Amino acid sequence: HVKPSFDRPAAYLLATGHYVMLIIQVFVIESSQVTSVSRAKNFVPGKGARVVGMELTEALVKFQPGWPHVCHLFALLCIAAAAYKLTVLLARKKDRVSGHGGFSGPARTLAVRTRPGVGKHHSTGKHRFKQDGTDLYKMLNWGKQYPYAFPVWFGPFVCFLNIHHPDYVKTIMASTEPKDDLAYKFIESWIGREGLLVSKGQKWFRHRRLLTSGFHYDVLKPYVKLMSDSTKTMLDKWKTCANTNEPLELFEHVSLMTLDSILKCAFSHNSNCQTEGGTNAYIKAVYELSYLINLRFRIFPYHNNFIFYLSPHGFRYRKACRVAYSHTERVIRQRKEELKEEKELGRIQAKRNLDFLDILLLARDEKQQGLSDEDIRAEVDTFMFEGHDTTASGISFILYCLACHPEHQKICREEIMQVLDGRDTMEWEDLSKIPYTTMCIKESLRLYPPVPGMSRKLTKPMTFFDGRTLPAGFCIGTSVFGIHRNSTVWENPHVFDPLRFQPEVASKRSPHAFVPFSAGPRNCIGQNFAMNEMKVATALTLKRYQLIEDPTLKPKIIPRLVLRSLNGIHIKIKPVDPQM
Repeated sequence: HVKPSFDRPAAYLLATGHYVMLIIQVFVIESSQVTSVSRAKNFVPGKGARVVGMELTEALVKFQPGWPHVCHLFALLCIAAAAYKLTVLLARKKDRVSGHGGFSGPARTLAVRTRPGVGKHHSTGKHRFKQDGTDLYKMLNWGKQYPYAFPVWFGPFVCFLNIHHPDYVKTIMASTEPKDDLAYKFIESWIGREGLLVSKGQKWFRHRRLLTSGFHYDVLKPYVKLMSDSTKTMLDKWKTCANTNEPLELFEHVSLMTLDSILKCAFSHNSNCQTEGGTNAYIKAVYELSYLINLRFRIFPYHNNFIFYLSPHGFRYRKACRVAYSHTERVIRQRKEELKEEKELGRIQAKRNLDFLDILLLARDEKQQGLSDEDIRAEVDTFMFEGHDTTASGISFILYCLACHPEHQKICREEIMQVLDGRDTMEWEDLSKIPYTTMCIKESLRLYPPVPGMSRKLTKPMTFFDGRTLPAGFCIGTSVFGIHRNSTVWENPHVFDPLRFQPEVASKRSPHAFVPFSAGPRNCIGQNFAMNEMKVATALTLKRYQLIEDPTLKPKIIPRLVLRSLNGIHIKIKPVDPQM
């Protein structure tokens, strides 16, 4: 008798297993007392078809299987399905073990939460990811023991080759291998299978080609003023906090600002999400989805769609998805109404600036075929999430780094004040005039990459520069966090040093040593948009406020879909002296 618990899905599954076994035992006892139908009717081959049909019909009428028999049959089918699945998993595990034969690594890893005080199990040699802010640093320590790459097992059947060196990254990112079908599979029910993030093959290639024009500098240029307006709204809200000595939690405020910004820039939609009272429902749903997707990856039974669907966490996931869907569908519906009369981009541009959604709805390939409704919603969901959550992570950690390093903050502020020359809004031309601030932004992205890892699945064998080979079907995890803090690539990798990104210094490094936006053909299509927003937000913030570290509130970083902190990202602020 195991009481099911929302926080202990393993106990819930164990109780279900005990129940199924009990049903099987009862079924075996009862079935031994049942006379065979074929014997009872004394079936003799060779009789006429009519006689045989009558006897079978009579037998079935007399048999009348009741509800217990149906339950027994269902239980047997479940056991058979489980046995088949287990056989497949064991065969796959055998392939994984033999496939990474050339790579040594740490002991088996369990990607589950532990009880307080439980860490490494010395009796089994297994490690546990505690989700307490130390897991990424644990991976760094393993990287010191195993140069270039090492296999990491998540539970008994899931294995990734974790790579953390530029020479290995170059090989995988130069390819067009698709995203893996495990971690990214769990995102598909939210953002769809057709978006740029998870699509593959010709589907991905076609979408990438159709959407590239949406990020041309002519389209991005008018966004700078909109980004400035959203940032100023956020900074106005900080006035009350600036007059106190209370810490300010950045991520919540910055998330609202970046959502406001992406809605204005990419969808020409004024949401007023920064000024409306209460917590924004969409941002709350995104946070919930990020948590549940990460939880599902770490709990092996939740890899099964049926088990996850029936679980309490599956119910929470579907509820959050409905909130996200309603948000994006409302934005698309409003724009379609506006575009009913305008079918050409030129006529729309004569009235207002083009945005991403215009290009999405009116894009046509060489066969004059546009995107389906499903494709459009997938891309909107993808860019709504990627366009605000990743930049929110990046900006929050940039401001935190500058608060921790006042000497660099001072240089950035002097540079910004000179460029703005009394103005309170950034313009397109200003973005290229703040090189030191840009170097600080890049150094923060190095230490705290918004997307700490990526993964691909090989469709064909891949050989790395040192001759070691992985077979088709293997999953490769690229640790962006590990690459950016690799001590064989970066001197004093944990030190904040913006001068690493001076042109003459950066030119001596591998271009794959710094990959916050990935690299190669599947790099981030919106990286220029993101960098522009980070520059605008950083510049306008430093113009108005002095950022001060709160040494009592250090972030405990954890990898979700984006890099987050368990305890938030806190700093203190005070107004900048107008005489500066």
